[in-house]
Amino acid sequence: MRRSTTRAAVLAAVSTVSLGVLTAAPAQAAEYSSALKIRGVQYDAPGTDRNSCASGNTAQEYLTLKNYSKTATINLRGYVVKDAAGNRFTFTASHSLQPGDYVRLRGGNGTDSDAKNVVYRGNCNFMWNNDKDTIYLYKPSGPGSDSHAYSRSAHDGDRNGYIGFHS
Repeated sequence: MRRSTTRAAVLAAVSTVSLGVLTAAPAQAAEYSSALKIRGVQYDAPGTDRNSCASGNTAQEYLTLKNYSKTATINLRGYVVKDAAGNRFTFTASHSLQPGDYVRLRGGNGTDSDAKNVVYRGNCNFMWNNDKDTIYLYKPSGPGSDSHAYSRSAHDGDRNGYIGFHS
């Protein structure tokens, strides 16, 4: 009796672990189902932070988005980037990212350029917190494409204000 009880317990444990693995796999697959991902963030612009279009360093804060697809071109029109506080930027113009290409979403004002891989938010306030924040990327249809939480103490070992995510 004890032997069958032990065997039944082991089988139940294996089944539970197997089901846990099966249920965890779709969640991971969903996270990586989008080809457009957050490559990294320069969350702390070099120098003293100054929210000024004329003399500030907001343009030195940027978020890099990359198209990880091997075949599909992605149009950024309608994609939304948000932070934990609800600050948001929506790509309103068409910007096409070829497979493997990237764009830097910079603070401040400037001329957007597909050739130079840059889009400006048109806002001279900093978006990313210097101590910790969460970055959300949403597809034009609404579902999440990618997200990352970071903190200076846990993720920026060299303290240069930049954190990379997907390699």
